[in-house]
Amino acid sequence: MTIAPDTRPQDPAASLQADGSMVVRSRLSPSRASDFLTCPLLFRYRTIDRRPEPASPAMVRGTVVHAVLEDLFERPAAERTIEAARTMLPDAWERCRAEDPRLDELFPDRDAPEHATWLASAADLLTTYFRLEDPTRLEPAAREQRVEHRLDDTVTLGGIVDRVDVAPDGRIRIVDYKTGKAPSERFEDKALFQMKFYALVVWRTRGVMPSLLQLMYLADGQILRHEPTEAELEATERKVGAIWAAVAEAVERGEFVPRRGSLCSFCAHQDVCPEFGGTPPPLPPMSIA
Repeated sequence: MTIAPDTRPQDPAASLQADGSMVVRSRLSPSRASDFLTCPLLFRYRTIDRRPEPASPAMVRGTVVHAVLEDLFERPAAERTIEAARTMLPDAWERCRAEDPRLDELFPDRDAPEHATWLASAADLLTTYFRLEDPTRLEPAAREQRVEHRLDDTVTLGGIVDRVDVAPDGRIRIVDYKTGKAPSERFEDKALFQMKFYALVVWRTRGVMPSLLQLMYLADGQILRHEPTEAELEATERKVGAIWAAVAEAVERGEFVPRRGSLCSFCAHQDVCPEFGGTPPPLPPMSIA
């Protein structure tokens, strides 16, 4: 079974034209920016070639848990209980299946013990969420919100924010749910890059700088909080601009150089990576729109 790395709807990042050329949209999300920093060839395979990648129960479980946490806030505050969240899991799973029929291949027999174990593991993540905060005391301003900002007329920054909370005094908190474990201190900056990216876009579009960024890790019950500064977000803006300039140069040259690193062992594209003896498929002439 194969499925795109992010199962939420995405705008096509590149399109093949009638003359055989490829047009790459001038858009950048936190995940695609991270891909390019990790390995430009990985960026190409995910963004331009849109090569499918193997799905995993953990990936789809994360999508289903996100769906439950989004829908939970549709209920009146008093009904936002762990019991309610657990009962929502099967419907969320069925909805994900309906949106992408390929997910049928993940658990072809939904009466199998593996499927029940998988659903139970998703319920465990929801239990952890309820230990971290009380949703009956929250009224998010936005959930699963698409945010966009045009940076210097060169690239549109955008993505989907799990949750935006706005306090009565106008302070903004950006919340992201992670169904894995919290990173070690060594990798916290990489985890916070996504949040600073979103904070930058929210700041530029709303005119109010978020006062708190919050990553909730449901696998181990850890919360990573960060209070961004104006200088940090301005530095993030410069960094993102530099990333896009490097992407644009790679598109113009038609050359996405592989970068070997610690994450290569998890990569689904080793068969077409020169670092592992593979040969990338040819690229058509490309331009940026």
